[in-house]
Amino acid sequence: MLTLVVLAAGMGSRYGGLKQVDPVGPHGEILLEYSVHDALKSGFERVVCVIRRDLEQAFEEHIGSRLRDKVRLDYAYQELTDVPKGCSADPERTKPWGTAQAIWATRELVKEPFLAINADDFYGRQSYQLLSQHLKESESFAMAGFRLANTLSEFGSVSRGICQTDAQNRLQRVVEHTKIERTPGGVVSHEAEGGPQSLTGEEVVSMNFWGLHPLIFQELESQFRIFLNSKPGAKGELYIPSVLDRVIREGRGQVQVLTSPESWFGVTYPDDKPRVVEEVRKRIVAGQYPEQLWK
Repeated sequence: MLTLVVLAAGMGSRYGGLKQVDPVGPHGEILLEYSVHDALKSGFERVVCVIRRDLEQAFEEHIGSRLRDKVRLDYAYQELTDVPKGCSADPERTKPWGTAQAIWATRELVKEPFLAINADDFYGRQSYQLLSQHLKESESFAMAGFRLANTLSEFGSVSRGICQTDAQNRLQRVVEHTKIERTPGGVVSHEAEGGPQSLTGEEVVSMNFWGLHPLIFQELESQFRIFLNSKPGAKGELYIPSVLDRVIREGRGQVQVLTSPESWFGVTYPDDKPRVVEEVRKRIVAGQYPEQLWK
């Protein structure tokens, strides 16, 4: 069995409450529903949503109830107090600890290979198919990489992790670029290592689409403990690329980069929404999705 793990604990803070999650489909569907639909069509059989416990009722009412009769759905809770035994949370901290902790929160529920994704991103069915096949055939970790030019917004800069790979397309490093945008002169990273850097747009980037196996939970706990002991303060977060980077550097595993031909999209800025609605409409017209997703 393959499981889809959906990182949704940040949805409330990003959208001002789950009731404000904007529909992008013609019958009120949100991006998360298209992700689940693609996953089911690609061989995944179960969904675990990582949410905030205080938003469980709202999540169930507005999202979970639409999915529950389509797929086995479980919740895991990302909480500030969920830390390894012997560790403690910063008393001044008000939010959880990042994507690594979010995935670790599923450790009691997920005992099989799984795919971890963001709740509010569109990755495209071919991405799910690539990772489904890999997880069934290989014990190595994997990620879907996307062409940088297929992930940019027309309305402002974005943060992207550019992947460095070896000759066998195994991940060597993810370099975080926190301010990439299109300019009249081309794609530019304004806050790259060493100063502004011109990019081609062909670079492969990570969009938090990770194929993992249960042994990752041991790594997550170990590195989460190290992270907490480093006193990260009220805002520091531990991200899954950082955990996997250490796994690679210390020789405890490999991450295969599977380049997806799909165009990623999401609502980074309010002005992005019309494009997202249009992209969904195009795929319905092309027959990739039914007019009413769950008909």
